[in-house]
Amino acid sequence: MSWWRVDTDTLAGSRFVVSPLAEALAALKTLHRGRAAHVGEHRWLTSHLPGYRDRLAGDPVTAALVGAALGPRWNATFLTPTPPGDGARPFAEELERVRGTPPAAARADLEETLSRPLPGLLRRDDLARRAADVLEWAWTETVEPSWPRRLRIIEADIVARTARLGLHGWATALNEMRPGMRWLGDDRLRTTACDGPPLELARGRLMFVPVTPDQSWLCWDVPPAGRRPLPSALRYAVVYPCSGVLADDGLRPAPRALAALLGTARAGLLTLLDTPKTTTQLVALTGLPLGSVGRHLRILREAGLLQRRRSGRSVLYFRTAAGRGLVAAQFPGPGGP
Repeated sequence: MSWWRVDTDTLAGSRFVVSPLAEALAALKTLHRGRAAHVGEHRWLTSHLPGYRDRLAGDPVTAALVGAALGPRWNATFLTPTPPGDGARPFAEELERVRGTPPAAARADLEETLSRPLPGLLRRDDLARRAADVLEWAWTETVEPSWPRRLRIIEADIVARTARLGLHGWATALNEMRPGMRWLGDDRLRTTACDGPPLELARGRLMFVPVTPDQSWLCWDVPPAGRRPLPSALRYAVVYPCSGVLADDGLRPAPRALAALLGTARAGLLTLLDTPKTTTQLVALTGLPLGSVGRHLRILREAGLLQRRRSGRSVLYFRTAAGRGLVAAQFPGPGGP
């Protein structure tokens, strides 16, 4: 296994960060993998995978580059710069850090990821530019059109995890964050089940970066050759997938008959509640204002279609038998919600 030593001050000073570049890379990794983790991701993949494959088919150098950079155990370091940590930056600004990678550094990162010398096709100086170009394509074509909804999901995940942290502490919050991660005690955080040397994070800046695709990785600053920055200047990040109940939005249009009966917004909320969800999660999934969601939930509850229960500091809403029957009548068969 691989683990980080995270002292109390570093952990206390850690923060959640939004990164459009991380979202684009997570989308690229999902396209490269070609497998969906849930229904919502499957719809997105079906829509964008043909265009991705066509792009690589017409550019064998970039195809080889992506295959080398997204290795089976880790990503090429230059492809995963650590987010700034002082608030979300525009995608173009983050992307410039990838595009500006020195050619020798990009080749060295790829050799490390491959664990062997580069093939002749990749012994060139434009690898960082090509990597930035394919990330820009992933952002523009597959992420940016849905970025407002993705951002709502990311922000809702941060709110939910911050609440969980306050209620249960760091051990619970970290153990649930990504596969293989676990707080071991004694300032030790197991970051992955893969073997690797321990990493000392004393006085560095630790960030947690949620993304909506089912992807996860670790990244940290690599000092330029010949420079030894102060430990407090170094940044480390854990990129992790948003909670499945948020990312797998399962969004399908509310049936017309149900919308005519209840109203479009209330019909949509009732359709979404195939599993219990909080108000914050429903706001993220629908894009409706918090006050509107609360009002619609109250009406549905007073009509006997919903119930609510408290779970820690959160309130979960779920369908009653009447609500389940009403929705099931609109989605007959085993595929219904």
